[in-house]
Amino acid sequence: MSELILTRRGVLKAAGGLTAALTVGAGGALIPASAAGAVGDGFGLRVVDRNEADHRMRYYRFATNAIGWNPGVNVLLPDGYHNSGLRYPVLYLFHGGQQDFITFDRHRVRDWTAGKRIIVVMPDGGAAGWYSNPVHSNVGPRNWETFHIAQLLPWIDANFRTYAEYNGRAVAGFSMGGFGALKYAAKYYGHFASVSSHSGPASLRRDGGAVVHWANASSAAVELGGGMVYGAPWDQNRINADNPVQRIESYRNKRVFLVAGTSPDTVWDWFNESHVLNGHREFSSLLRQAGIPHEPLERPGGHWIRPDMFIRDIDGIIGRLRKA
Repeated sequence: MSELILTRRGVLKAAGGLTAALTVGAGGALIPASAAGAVGDGFGLRVVDRNEADHRMRYYRFATNAIGWNPGVNVLLPDGYHNSGLRYPVLYLFHGGQQDFITFDRHRVRDWTAGKRIIVVMPDGGAAGWYSNPVHSNVGPRNWETFHIAQLLPWIDANFRTYAEYNGRAVAGFSMGGFGALKYAAKYYGHFASVSSHSGPASLRRDGGAVVHWANASSAAVELGGGMVYGAPWDQNRINADNPVQRIESYRNKRVFLVAGTSPDTVWDWFNESHVLNGHREFSSLLRQAGIPHEPLERPGGHWIRPDMFIRDIDGIIGRLRKA
């Protein structure tokens, strides 16, 4: 879940007394796009800052009416992209709570992908945005689902040599981003042929709805100025639509990769990873019952990024997607 450095008292205080208000619609259908040449504007996005000096890592910052500030995106290109003339599969890689679009570069994603023929897109998702359009925000628009699905995805296909199709895209993430990956893969079935959750919640309602409570509390405290992702009382239809364990058939014919830690060593680690581990086991059991192949992995340790698991995952993603 979110790696937010907050006291429980502070989170509960921030969440206390909150009320649901205006419902903001979820990010709608994908806008069609075709692969094009030079990087430009479009799809509700305007480039306001960029750095294209690095031969692999490209940086962009966008103005968008979906978000009340200008989110950043890193686009990691494969070696030889500029001279190959090839099209490439794309991995959308999502960060966890209290992280940002630079997180995976700090964890050496360039090394994880060296020599591999895949584009990796790493966007901002908010400190506690939960890859959602919130029920209510007191700080302006924070419609991350709209930004990622209806705007950024077609912008990438229009500005880079990608396969703009189901078998050309994967989605993965860590913690809150792992939840976002599972959510997007189910809600937008035709967009992603592979989905991976690294310590991301797969079950929103279990344990008394602990993940929903945490999504509401964390988003209220650090993202939405007292607003909430799922509202109070909860928007039950929205939870049903977002909850991976309630969308099992939406993972059929996809590659599904799951990682969770089995031995968290701090109270905060336990709070995060115990819910993740139990949710992954519930999710995996339901996938097995439905006859849906998947790769559930459990590893010692707690709620943290495991580079070896991401390297294994990226190799599996490349194996599943259309080849460059």
